Amino acid sequence: MSDGAAGQESVWKTAHWRRSILFVVFAGVACAALGWSAWRWTEARARAATDKAAATIAANHAGLLASELEKFRLLPLVLVEYPDVAAALAGDGAQQRLDRTLELLAARTNAAVIYAIDQSGRTVAASNWRLPTSFVGQDYSFRPYFIDAMRDGSAELFALGTVSGRPGLYLSRRVTRAGRTLGVVVVKVEFDRVEAQWARTPGVSVATDRRGIVLVTSRPDWRFHALDGLDRATAALARRTLQFGRSLPTRVPLSIAGKDASAPGEPVGYRVARTASPLAGGGVLHLAPLAPALTAARQQATLWALGLLFVVAVIAGATWRSAERRRLQREARAGLEREVAARTAELRDANARLSVESAERLAADQRYRTAREELALASRLGSLGQITAGVAHEINQPVAAIRTFAENGTILLDRAAPERARENLDHIVALTDRIGAITGELRAFSRRGRSASGNTTIGEVIDGLLLLMGERVRGALTLDVPASVRDTRVLGDRIRLEQVLVNLTQNALDATAGVVRQAIHLGVAASADTVTVRVSDNGTGIAPEVRDTLFTPFVTGRADGLGLGLAIARDIAREFGGELAVDDAPHLSGAGFVLTLRRAK
Repeated sequence: MSDGAAGQESVWKTAHWRRSILFVVFAGVACAALGWSAWRWTEARARAATDKAAATIAANHAGLLASELEKFRLLPLVLVEYPDVAAALAGDGAQQRLDRTLELLAARTNAAVIYAIDQSGRTVAASNWRLPTSFVGQDYSFRPYFIDAMRDGSAELFALGTVSGRPGLYLSRRVTRAGRTLGVVVVKVEFDRVEAQWARTPGVSVATDRRGIVLVTSRPDWRFHALDGLDRATAALARRTLQFGRSLPTRVPLSIAGKDASAPGEPVGYRVARTASPLAGGGVLHLAPLAPALTAARQQATLWALGLLFVVAVIAGATWRSAERRRLQREARAGLEREVAARTAELRDANARLSVESAERLAADQRYRTAREELALASRLGSLGQITAGVAHEINQPVAAIRTFAENGTILLDRAAPERARENLDHIVALTDRIGAITGELRAFSRRGRSASGNTTIGEVIDGLLLLMGERVRGALTLDVPASVRDTRVLGDRIRLEQVLVNLTQNALDATAGVVRQAIHLGVAASADTVTVRVSDNGTGIAPEVRDTLFTPFVTGRADGLGLGLAIARDIAREFGGELAVDDAPHLSGAGFVLTLRRAK
């Protein structure tokens, strides 16, 4: 080789080395920039994922708390009508009998304590009368739930028990007879089961009142602590009524700023989601820990950086060995084999992850079905509160008639007219059968739904609707049910189909609440394979902004609505092979819905 050729080769090698070094430096800078960007992006995704999970958990926990409360808010309303309650409060010697009745009722409903307080504030009967912590004889005249119920008719207060020392929600209602106030009946509800379910969720969940005081929580050491400081008036009231015991609430060891929250000594904090609470006008907060999502994000960013470095290393190796073709080929074959092995391992890992995810999805589906059934039951129990007034009216009429027939029967017996007296007794038997039918329908409606099997006639479903709704729809509801269709059998459980019609009828009543003359139309038609039920009203109709998402859970057009009724009703219809949809051409001018059911073979 000549000196010129050797010099040219030396220059070429020097230039090649410089280009290689520049390439490596550039690749390193590019990898660092991409790695930093990936780190920031994955961290933002971790925050967004944590926010979404926290919001879902907060909504679920608020729904669980609301369903728990709905089961107990009916109890005081029913108890004030119980004869022994009035007798015990009036001092007519029914205290011991009422003690046993309240004890049995508390055991069956899982209420913490049920007790009756006379107008002076002294407890005359309680479900815990056998226990050393019995409320019988205790003076609760200073408690706000007694004072407010005596003044306003009903009250709710979350407080620490002065005798039991256990926190709970006190639901109270005034007892009156013939215009005279006899006292107050109180139901205490404790939320141990709700708190235990909250505790099984990662993070911390709390329910606060409107002053920011923690009432229900998955962290028991936070209970009766305040998210912010208390003003003097609130502190004075709490000290006077012993709502939180002898000591006043102190601040929770937590600092909340927007959606971020941190506790002393914890390097990584929480993301906060808030939703409305059914307790004391406050809210439900869920604090989702950010650390797991951040760890996963950083691991993902690290893997991306390693992958980039791997690619850079392969390219740099190929550049450095460009002159050695055979060696480059051997390296390429070896790299290909390694890549195939890595991809094969990745496929095996992906297959294993898919198997685990499939099992988790099956478990999640089972939990979803269970939660859906619980929500359906809670929806029926919530409807019972609105149905109670109509059912009470339906029962009062037969009871008044029974009294009249009994009094007339006595007069007829005195006049030696036994045959006419017998006729009165037959009328009384018929009226008691009607009362039994009404109360039986109410009990059946409140039970847990059964599986998607069986069949019933559409006439039985409509008869159940009329028994449940009673006076509330009389004068407003118009039925268009041909006699030839009433005995048509459809697939589905009668009680659950009644729940669908009760929900649609109740929605129609709510929609026409401001109309001068309410009108609701229910029509039934049958074809060879299906039976169609159309419910419409003369209300304001369906708002355009919620029409497309009307059957989505927690979407509602009413300010006080929970947004579960139509979603549950559609699920029930689909469970039996049917469908529930908006009626595009309703019979009346307002909103309309079409329930399609399959005919039983």
